Amino acid sequence: MQNESSLRFLIARNDLHQTAWHPDPDASRPLADGEARLAIEQVALTANNITYAAFGEAMKYWQFFPAPAEGYGCLPVWGFATVVESRAEGVAPGRRVWGYLPLGTHLVVRPGRVRADGFMEQSAHRAELAAAYQAYSFCDADPAWSPALEGLQAVLKPLFLTAFLLDDFLATEGFYGAQRLLLSSASSKTAYATAFCLARRARGERPQIVGLTSDGRRSFVEGLGCYDLTLGYGELETLDPALPSVYVDFAGDAGLRRRVHVHLRDSLAYSSSIGGTHWRELGSGSGLPGPRPTLFFAPAQAKKRSAPPPDGWGAEGLSTRLGEGWLAFLDAVQQGTEPWLTIVPRAGAAAAEASYRALLDGAADAREGVMLSLR
Repeated sequence: MQNESSLRFLIARNDLHQTAWHPDPDASRPLADGEARLAIEQVALTANNITYAAFGEAMKYWQFFPAPAEGYGCLPVWGFATVVESRAEGVAPGRRVWGYLPLGTHLVVRPGRVRADGFMEQSAHRAELAAAYQAYSFCDADPAWSPALEGLQAVLKPLFLTAFLLDDFLATEGFYGAQRLLLSSASSKTAYATAFCLARRARGERPQIVGLTSDGRRSFVEGLGCYDLTLGYGELETLDPALPSVYVDFAGDAGLRRRVHVHLRDSLAYSSSIGGTHWRELGSGSGLPGPRPTLFFAPAQAKKRSAPPPDGWGAEGLSTRLGEGWLAFLDAVQQGTEPWLTIVPRAGAAAAEASYRALLDGAADAREGVMLSLR
C-alpha cells in the first residue's frame, strides 16, 4: 500500500473489479499561474459512483480526472476539500470547498469565473465536459451548508439533483400520458429521491408511483412512504399490462428491462435509463418491444432550466427551487425513529476499497451512506 498522504484510487476501464492505488499526481507537482491545489478531506461513496464507472467511457466520466496509469480511470466522487496552495486570484488557502473530486488525496484545479460563492473549474482537459460537474462552492458562502450535515450533503445532494431534474423532466412532458410510473432499484438513493419529488405533487397531477425492488429490501422501500406501491421483481408480471406506463430504470438490468418491455409492450409510453446499480446486467435497448430506452442526462435538463424565462427559470430560479426541495428532502430523510439514511464514516485506503467493492457487488446496506477519508 502506498503512503496514504498521497493516494489516487484507480479502476481498470475494462474490468471494474480490477483496482490499484497510485501516488496522487496532484499531491506535489508545482502549480502554474492560475492554479490551486485542493486537499481532499471527505467524500461520499454510493451506487451513483458505480454508475460513473460503468458509464465511464460512454458518458466521458473518465475524462474529468485523467488517470496516471494507462488503461485505468479515476473514480469521480462528490465531497469536501480545502485549498492548501493557490496561485489563483480570489481562491485563498484555507477555504473549504464542495464539488466533484477524484477518489484520492489531492486535486489541482484552474479556477475561473471566481465569485463570492465559488468558482468554475477551467482546466483545458475539462473544457468540453458537462458544466454541472465543473462548479465548486465555498462552504462558508453557502447558507445551506452545515458541518453537522456534511455527510448527508455529500451522499445525497448529487443524487437529489438528478432526482429533482428527472421529476421536472417527466412533469414537463406530461408524464407521457402515463397512469403509472415504474421505478426499478427502488431502494437506491436516486430512485427514492425521485419518488419523493414525484410524491410531493398532488395525486391527481401525477401517475401512481410503483417501486420495484428485491425481496430483501422490500420492507425498507415500503417504510419510506414515498411509493404508492412496492413490488418485488418477481411480481412485475402481476401488473395490469394495459395501463399506460413509464419505466424509469435505475438498475440498468437488461433482463429486467426486457421483462418490462415485453409485459407492457404498446402500453409502455416511455422508457428512461438513469443509472446502473445492476451494472453486470447492463445492455443495449435494441430489439425491445415498445419505445427505445432513452438515457436521461441531468446536466442537459439543468441547462434547459437555467435558461431565462419563458423557456427556463433562470439560474437563480433553478437554485431557489432546488434549494427548497433539498431542504424538504433532508427533513424527510431524518424524520422519525428510523431515518432513511445513516452516515457511516470510514477512513483509510483499505476501508475505501472495501466500501467500493461492497457497492460493486451489491452488498452495501441501503440504509447506510459511506463518508470516506483517506487521511
